[in-house]
Amino acid sequence: MATGRFGVGETLGALNAALRPPPPPSGPGGSVWFKENSARNLRSRDFLAPRGALQALFGDGQVPKDILDGVAALEGPGVPPIQKCTQTQAGLALQLERPTVFEQVLSSLRGYVAPQPTSSTSEHSIILDCVSLHGPKGPDALSLSQLRAVLVADHLAQALRTQGVTVYQVPAVQDPGLRDFLQQLKVSWPSASETSSAPESTVALKEVLRDHAAVPTEDLPPGVVCKVSLKEFLEQQPGLEGFDPNLDICLVTEDQLGALTELQEAAQHHPRNVPLSHSDAESSAGGTACSVIHVVSCEEAFQQQKVDLLWRLVDANAPSRQKHLVCGPVKVVGSPTPLSAPQYYRLRQSQMREASVLKYGVDFVQDDSWNEIIGALTSAAVKFEMLSTAHRSQMSLDLEHTSISTKGTKSGAFVMYNCARLATLFDGYQRGVEQGLYPAFPDVSELDFSLLRDEGEWLLLFNGIIPFPEVLSQSAQLHVSSPGIQITANTKAVCKFLVHLSMDFSSYYNRVHILGEPQPHLFGQMFARLQLMRAVQEVFHSALATLHLPPLSQI
Repeated sequence: MATGRFGVGETLGALNAALRPPPPPSGPGGSVWFKENSARNLRSRDFLAPRGALQALFGDGQVPKDILDGVAALEGPGVPPIQKCTQTQAGLALQLERPTVFEQVLSSLRGYVAPQPTSSTSEHSIILDCVSLHGPKGPDALSLSQLRAVLVADHLAQALRTQGVTVYQVPAVQDPGLRDFLQQLKVSWPSASETSSAPESTVALKEVLRDHAAVPTEDLPPGVVCKVSLKEFLEQQPGLEGFDPNLDICLVTEDQLGALTELQEAAQHHPRNVPLSHSDAESSAGGTACSVIHVVSCEEAFQQQKVDLLWRLVDANAPSRQKHLVCGPVKVVGSPTPLSAPQYYRLRQSQMREASVLKYGVDFVQDDSWNEIIGALTSAAVKFEMLSTAHRSQMSLDLEHTSISTKGTKSGAFVMYNCARLATLFDGYQRGVEQGLYPAFPDVSELDFSLLRDEGEWLLLFNGIIPFPEVLSQSAQLHVSSPGIQITANTKAVCKFLVHLSMDFSSYYNRVHILGEPQPHLFGQMFARLQLMRAVQEVFHSALATLHLPPLSQI
């Protein structure tokens, strides 16, 4: 019998190992099995090794009986119990022992809804530099592309922390208006109450830079500290790859020095920082690794490469492992003029309020609590729009208005709506207990999970609850040791997961009456379903926490 948390990755790995015969030297590689996701296919199987892959392995596509029996009897860490494995027209179809899987998963929810840090990530620390927040800018100066970079950085910081990574966020936001706007958006970013000029650090940087100056100080334009040749410096650094070949002479400004100062302070005072100038020696010694990730909009990417090189030029102890996570442009459909970030937020806010009035009535929505609800819905709509596309791709914003209770461009509001429906469900059950209609919830060990037979219930468990820890892990996966300076992150994973979970839950909730008639012979199925809904609710809450979105109790 399998023990511990079931995992899709572990199961696929074990299935591939069990199916593949000893390969010839030039034999096929890669994955043979895949997990089914569609409701249609899940009616008959949970995993499939397609016929074409079997023919590549076995010639005629017929799996030998001893291998077939071995797959059917497979056990191991992370592998759920298997009911049967049969050869079909589509390929080798495997179905799990579903009642047992329901029981083991729903009896130990913490392993699926709580973060699962690994030893490798917990030994790592990251300085996360949100480039769009540098400088004394107010919120009206924030473009939509820069807002996208801010939201990517905010989500990435929390996703990394759930995996045990130590994260230090820079810069500290100083403009009061920008601080208020970020709080309105539910962005968790450090702030400073007043400007910290760090004069000693700035003076020291100026002295070092002037040693590399290409022209005398008195010949510089106003506002320029010095002029240095980055191309010349880059040619002297054979290990640095991936920088723009057009980098040449850099006019160093006070703003760039301010950004450098804050980055230096972060590297010096980060509690787990180890300079990576000697990263090989550090790795062999088992020390903690510190990397710098510059999250930057495409319009600022070229200038940020200059800051990166300037830091390396002036500071021999600057972390050598610096990566640039570039966010693509944001195009607005149907707007003749560009929108600033606050204008975009206010537009979505007015749409959320209008949709709430249409759905619930103007008198109901005037209640004070609705200001908080509409604020949360607006933040969700903005974050899901900005994060549901791969960060490096161009994204288009459609400004047309849709309902809060249907999926579409306002998928964030759709997720929040379904999260609130779960809260309403449990409130309804609790009222029934207080009225004597339902008994108190029994111990989980007393529940009969064989009563969960609806295909929608398996869809929620198999596509929603079991894969969730791997979704969290994917959203925090950064290949900081990869060559070049650019890096990508799967920052769309959580949003897309939540939208699909909401669609599956909404379909099930609309079709199945969970709180049945108060008849004793129906309580067993009701309790099993409520435990499944509790698991779905905890997944919602845990996923929304990585976006700094509060779960709503009503809409």
